[in-house]
Amino acid sequence: MCYACPVDALAALADPVRRELVELLARGELAAGELAERFPVSRPAVSRHLRVLRAAGLVTVRAEGKRRLYALDPRPLRELDDWLEPYRDLWAARLDALDTEIARGRRARRSGGPA
Repeated sequence: MCYACPVDALAALADPVRRELVELLARGELAAGELAERFPVSRPAVSRHLRVLRAAGLVTVRAEGKRRLYALDPRPLRELDDWLEPYRDLWAARLDALDTEIARGRRARRSGGPA
């Protein structure tokens, strides 16, 4: 496993435009122009976002005539998911404890006791 890869993918996904590009490409391959049409930023700006996603390994590109077709490569997302796995257990325990405290507060309010 590449230990820098999850961090690279996470850094690339920090931008909302890049996250939306990944969401669009998760539905299937799209041409650069089709992607650019969906954003209120310039085509060169979308191209720069796609370059960052390519550098992080999140998307691939292939030429078809004059068109450049982009597709999602899910491998870095799987590596990021694997990297985050130990933290899920930590957050799950904390969220369970929070749920318990919320339930106690609701019961106390219903019974008129101290929360």
